[in-house]
Amino acid sequence: MASTYEEISVKADIVRNISLIEVLKRSGAEKDNFDKAKWHTDQGVISVTGQKFMNWTQRAAGGGAIDLVIHLLQSDYKSAVIWLCDNIYSQTLQHAPPTQQQFSQKSSLILPGRCDSKWPRVKNYLEHKRRIPKHLIEFLTAFNRLYADNMGNAVFLLLGKEKRIVGAELRGTGSQKWRGMAPGSRKDMGCFSIHRNHSKHIIICESAIDAVSYFAMNNNCIAISTSGVNSNPEWLSRAIKKDYQIYCGFDSDERGDLYAAKMISQFPTVKRLRPLAHDWNDLLLSIIPPS
Repeated sequence: MASTYEEISVKADIVRNISLIEVLKRSGAEKDNFDKAKWHTDQGVISVTGQKFMNWTQRAAGGGAIDLVIHLLQSDYKSAVIWLCDNIYSQTLQHAPPTQQQFSQKSSLILPGRCDSKWPRVKNYLEHKRRIPKHLIEFLTAFNRLYADNMGNAVFLLLGKEKRIVGAELRGTGSQKWRGMAPGSRKDMGCFSIHRNHSKHIIICESAIDAVSYFAMNNNCIAISTSGVNSNPEWLSRAIKKDYQIYCGFDSDERGDLYAAKMISQFPTVKRLRPLAHDWNDLLLSIIPPS
């Protein structure tokens, strides 16, 4: 259900004062090597002073997190507010504030627009920096599971019943590490996966890149991303009833181990499969030499 004007207004009051530096980091901007106030973005060189920004390339200025997102993403006001809620505010919450009830209603899915001119950057990132095999990249693009958006992010689509798109994982491809979800993504209704037909082995990973990395090393499986650690994804109980052999492949760290243990305590037939590196992509990087 789409957010009403009143709901967007409440959300805007919460997110408008988010740090502009945080917005730049999350959107894949690259910090200038010589001037700490300047950032290189797809819209040009931007300098930041407090909550004000100036685009020196376009001779445009503005103020506040919402204005900056509108400028960077070339989006409308509502989309900018939802992007800030889903990609920054919701990820930094430690305790729900009194206004958190305003976020309980699910917002409509807003997928990033496809930008074919940014695809070479995304492809180079996946193939050379993440060392995802070229044939898997081509497979995902051929079946419309992966594309580039106008910020140069890799967009991995989440599919639900009847292969309906229910969300997307976003992975930054610039110098700043960044990951997020498309506004309105419904992880409870679907997931990103890559698989070989008729396999009865499921490996659960924390991200789409990890799922693809595992599949590159062991392709007789169904590799699924939970888009972040989740000890009880909505589809898991149904998969167990269908006699799949299920392995929890969360990262080899304290958080991954904690959520894997929670999953196994709820579903004792699930087994832990711990990456020999921090995550499956790190393991892939250790196996495949740089090209």
